[in-house]
Amino acid sequence: MSNQGTVPASVAMLRVIESWGVDHIFGYPGGSFNSTMSALELEKDRLQYIQIRHEQVGALAASADAKLTGKIGVAFGSAGPGATNLLTGLYDAREDHAPVLALVGQVPSTNMNYNYFQEFTEEPMFADVAVYNRVVMTPESLPYVVDKAIREAYKHQGVAVVIIPNDFGYVQIPDEDYTSVSPTDAKTRPLPDATDEEVDHVLEMIAQAKRPVIHVGRGIGAGGEQLVELSKKLQIPLILTGLAKGLVPDEYEGNLGYANRAAMKAADEIFGVADLVIAIGADFPFANLIYRTHPFKFVQVDIDEGQFGRHHFLDYGIWSDATSFVERVLDRSQKVAPTPFFKAAVADNLNWREYLTKMSNRASDPLEFEAVYKEINRIAEPDAVFSIDVGDNIINSFRYLNLTPKNKWTISALFATMGYGLPGAIAGKLSFPERQVFNISGDGAFSMVMQDLITEKKYKLPVINIITSNTTLNFIKSEQDDINMVRHSGIDIEDQDFAMIARAMGVESVTVHNSGELRAAFDQAVTATKAGQPFLIDAKITAKRGLPVEVLQMKIEDGQLTETISADYNANHTLDQPQTLPEFFASYDGEELKPLADFFADAGVEL
Repeated sequence: MSNQGTVPASVAMLRVIESWGVDHIFGYPGGSFNSTMSALELEKDRLQYIQIRHEQVGALAASADAKLTGKIGVAFGSAGPGATNLLTGLYDAREDHAPVLALVGQVPSTNMNYNYFQEFTEEPMFADVAVYNRVVMTPESLPYVVDKAIREAYKHQGVAVVIIPNDFGYVQIPDEDYTSVSPTDAKTRPLPDATDEEVDHVLEMIAQAKRPVIHVGRGIGAGGEQLVELSKKLQIPLILTGLAKGLVPDEYEGNLGYANRAAMKAADEIFGVADLVIAIGADFPFANLIYRTHPFKFVQVDIDEGQFGRHHFLDYGIWSDATSFVERVLDRSQKVAPTPFFKAAVADNLNWREYLTKMSNRASDPLEFEAVYKEINRIAEPDAVFSIDVGDNIINSFRYLNLTPKNKWTISALFATMGYGLPGAIAGKLSFPERQVFNISGDGAFSMVMQDLITEKKYKLPVINIITSNTTLNFIKSEQDDINMVRHSGIDIEDQDFAMIARAMGVESVTVHNSGELRAAFDQAVTATKAGQPFLIDAKITAKRGLPVEVLQMKIEDGQLTETISADYNANHTLDQPQTLPEFFASYDGEELKPLADFFADAGVEL
């Protein structure tokens, strides 16, 4: 007769999740998930349940958790609407390659196929978003299926979904160790390296090019300093994808910043004339715009061969880790004498950076967004965590927020869902409780999830919430500026007193209307969060458009560079219509800005 004990299947499942290093889980209860809720109560000393107020927030927080830590994030929803509400956050995880486990409730197995309340076939709904998608068939298999799901989520860096009939969780099953976690899971994965022949071929292509650039993505990881060394050695300017922000020092003069719309002027201009683009560890979703402006040779370095040719016709592909490739090139290359092209790119970049500094330092009444970022930079601790919502704050963070490799930061990058900032900040504070955490959101994005400000209050999460409130969906408004529409449509949103709403939830807050009020407000935020309480700043900014560098167009013809403003700019005629580049720059207070041709002429660049 066996003396082996038993345990509820749902408890065995949670112990598997704990074995993978998970210490908190996001979700909202429902009748079809009560067996797991019972288990969460039993396991509360080892696994913290975070009660969010909408399943979308839970899934987004789990996704942000995975992006910030590299560990699996976990969220749950009950059958029916709880399940459907998870999808936005799960798609965010899928698009940004974040390992997330979603536990989904289902009606009891004895009621399935009887058209029971909230019963529907859930598995097909998750087929597109998930790398692993299973309905548990027996109570005994529940912990096994969850263990397998976690392993698959890690393997594919994606979403795993486990659908659980509610009655299964109550069933007593043998109290065994169901996890497959092993010390071998902590091993560093071997990464591919470039061969000497591949490196030498790229060096030949660089030598033949007149205007090479490196387009670097987050795949560079901790190799930012080596990349700067390579840029200096070979006189090649760097252009970054957004997710590489902070990995390459902003202060390096050869770091031109970002291309396309959330971008820097020098980056867009220099990319527009490049004749060789070397993409290193970069997944650039706007390539079909930026990579199609003119012909150039294209080299792609990636650890995933499936990415080759995804964004541009491939001239040469190298299956390699980004940093090891850079180190190989450093070893096998000779120092290049200063080149006019690199000199011109640096001068263009410094001109742009001086403009950004000027805009940050000037007083504004009514308040403008640049001054808000200056204050964020002033109070931010060196290892602060930032969760940045979708909209104009993406553009403005790329341009004005100071980040280094010491920081953690997260955005909804490829899925680009509004309402990401608050869930990301909740996740950030739970996973990095000793760090300062910021949520930077526009009023449109914050309105989608603001009910979960109470989650910060409930769990005493001292997050600094900054709401840039301009009563406009300004990112969309700027797009509509450049569309031949009769007038803007659907972009005006009703103003709200976010500070009053926060106070009603028990969260200390303040409203700011001009730059002179910012310092005191941000000092108040620091005091409150150091006391262990969340704080909200409602920054009432103008709806002005930041300088749209994406409308600048380059053309080289007969050895001459011509830079013009896109014919689409101001197509709905709601802005001043500039006739020249100086007029265009001046309309955004950039009288000191110069066109790229001026820097080429000063440096003696021959086209």
